[in-house]
Amino acid sequence: MALGSELRNLHQDPEWSDILQLAQAENGWFTPDHVHQAVSAIATSMLTRAHLTAWIDHYPWVGGPTDRNIALVMAGNIPLVGFHDWLCVFASGHRAKVKLSDKDRVLLPFLVRKLGDIAFESWAFTEFAVEYEPLRHFDAVIATGSDNSARYFHQYFGKYPHIIRKNRNSIAVLDGTETKADLLALGKDIFNYFGLGCRNVSKLFVPFGYSFEFLLETLHEYRDLVQHNKYLNNFDYNFTLFVLNNIPYMNNGCILLKEDDALTARIATLHYAYYQDSNDLSAKIAQQKDNIQCGVGHVNLPDFPLLPFGTTQAPGLTDYADGVDVMQFLSAIPGGVNA
Repeated sequence: MALGSELRNLHQDPEWSDILQLAQAENGWFTPDHVHQAVSAIATSMLTRAHLTAWIDHYPWVGGPTDRNIALVMAGNIPLVGFHDWLCVFASGHRAKVKLSDKDRVLLPFLVRKLGDIAFESWAFTEFAVEYEPLRHFDAVIATGSDNSARYFHQYFGKYPHIIRKNRNSIAVLDGTETKADLLALGKDIFNYFGLGCRNVSKLFVPFGYSFEFLLETLHEYRDLVQHNKYLNNFDYNFTLFVLNNIPYMNNGCILLKEDDALTARIATLHYAYYQDSNDLSAKIAQQKDNIQCGVGHVNLPDFPLLPFGTTQAPGLTDYADGVDVMQFLSAIPGGVNA
């Protein structure tokens, strides 16, 4: 709670501007605006008294410190993407052994240090692994990465209690009744963090006969993204591929739309697929459900609830990645293995 207050007032911290520069120097995708957005989402959607109390009340077993060491192998696709895992371990009383991504080595240590300034005893609960050294002496592991790294994680960590995450993507379901406000909010789900997160929408489901003109016109409001050189390079590269390979596409100057069954889309591109009716839509989503992180829209789907437009990148404490309750997982870890 005190950390949340600190994060909500980082603009007053003289060190914060240096941290922003360091984070962007290490990872060109981490713009100051996006880092601010990530920190703000954590402060407002997680680190408030009301949110934390309601969350912890679901887990009556949470008490004092334990003797368990939890290895955290973190991704670095968007700023502080591993914060929720770290918070779960800390709130459970376990010790976190953190292997940071080489794309995000600045932000979490800064937040942990801020917490240490508030409560000195908290220092004992987080250890950051030395770069290039393997993790040792842990009782369980939570590892997040790509499909390729997930195979490595299974080989290396398979004998320990584990949560291993691989690539996932998010979807939007449109029915043609969306307002401009809806589609502008959808733009946040698509473009926040340049679309690099698993909670970013990379695939649209639209009804047959859907007209894309209003969507493309509205999403053009995000055209400033092409001022970012890395995003522009990806846009230009994918545009060139589509032209050279005679691939049908739609283009509004900041996003390329392509009909494709795949969930995963390249940076600066968005896939779409048509559905005939609600049964057809439910069947299509069911086929790929295990690879979908979340979805947005105002269509009622009995087996796949959708979030409101514009909310994918502000998850709450109970919005566990892949739908796996990390707190329940941590409650079942046998203590003292010290492998």
